[in-house]
Amino acid sequence: MTIDDWPVEMRLSADRRSLTLIDGAGRASVLAAEYLRVESPSAEVRGHGPGQEVLVAGKAQIAIAALEPVGNYALRIVFDDGHDTGLYTFAFLAELAREHGRRWPRYLAALTAAGLSRG
Repeated sequence: MTIDDWPVEMRLSADRRSLTLIDGAGRASVLAAEYLRVESPSAEVRGHGPGQEVLVAGKAQIAIAALEPVGNYALRIVFDDGHDTGLYTFAFLAELAREHGRRWPRYLAALTAAGLSRG
């Protein structure tokens, strides 16, 4: 990953259900609030070690309540369900954009296997 992969501009959609990232090379990636919420880097979602991850369901209607910059390296995303504990580093946001095609289908398959829904 190069610095060109990092978001240099972020735009919250009017309905607050997606975040557009513009990277240093001018490429745009649109990430749904639901995707950002279920992939949160927080301990609540990731756990404190391997095998402790939590499958988050029922977030299809989630919105972003606030975006809070953290220094020159991260963003705290506050969701309208009150979740606000993950720090989305610029490197992690770039990773989420780059790996969306792999992560999102894996998440949907995990929901189905668990008998859960995006609801």
